[in-house]
Amino acid sequence: MGPDSLLVLGLMVAVIAIPAVISAMAEGRPPRAATVGFMVGGGLIVFAMLTKPGGYAPGQIPDVVARVVAGWLR
Repeated sequence: MGPDSLLVLGLMVAVIAIPAVISAMAEGRPPRAATVGFMVGGGLIVFAMLTKPGGYAPGQIPDVVARVVAGWLR
């Protein structure tokens, strides 16, 4: 897996953790699973940024996501 795929995977994990936080807070539970999701997603994002030469600029992220998802769907 290249850094682009890791970035997109990390973003997906972090976004999926958002409903888990909302659900846990609504039910009065501590958001343990969501915290793990954010940590894993954040770790993947940081690892992708460190392994790609030059890193990612914020404006590049939508293009990277589109390119990776298009590659996965082919």
